[in-house]
Amino acid sequence: MAKNNTQNQEDQLKTIEESLTKAEMYVEKNKNSLMVIVVAIAVGFSAFFGYDRFYVQPNEENAATEMYMAEKNFELGKFQEALDGDEQFAGLLEIIESYGSTNSGNLAEYYAGISYFKLGDAEAAIEHLDNFSSDDEMLAPIAKGAIGDAFSELGQNEEALNYYITAAELRTNDFTTPVFLMKAANVAYSLGDKKQALSLYTRIQDEFSSSREGQNIGKYITRIRAAN
Repeated sequence: MAKNNTQNQEDQLKTIEESLTKAEMYVEKNKNSLMVIVVAIAVGFSAFFGYDRFYVQPNEENAATEMYMAEKNFELGKFQEALDGDEQFAGLLEIIESYGSTNSGNLAEYYAGISYFKLGDAEAAIEHLDNFSSDDEMLAPIAKGAIGDAFSELGQNEEALNYYITAAELRTNDFTTPVFLMKAANVAYSLGDKKQALSLYTRIQDEFSSSREGQNIGKYITRIRAAN
């Protein structure tokens, strides 16, 4: 038995030695190619970190600085000034054009969309809001719901309904969800889809009864049931 174990160990060592030899031969044979690969990886990492440090980060900082006055005008309800800027400060449209790939450029799309909506240009509002993306619990559904509002202003109620439902389902919370369920239900009712409207009203009653929309939801449900 000891002899067999010794033989097995010798066989294993021989196999390992052969594998190492083959690996050494492969490295020796392909050392130039392997060196190129190593250098390429190193250059790739350097380029990535250099791009991030010397382009992306400064771009983000510049965009955030430019956004200050545009945001302030937006908050003051000066929507045209927020969009256009002036000789001293960039407006939202310029920020989008110059810094579209930054976080501030993305946020500028939202502000621009809302600004256009407030100014009565629903089509431009939809375009900019559609370009905006967010994972924020509140802002993401509000942006989708605002697109619904813009379609509603254009009289395109089926599109509005779809966006309201999307906004309601995008994030489930006690603030935005009942708001957009209510808007969706009202539009469904105006389109003559009383079954869908009732379903949406009932969901508000069942899941969001403490919300502002839920407090008076009974009359909407009664209206539909009384008509049937």
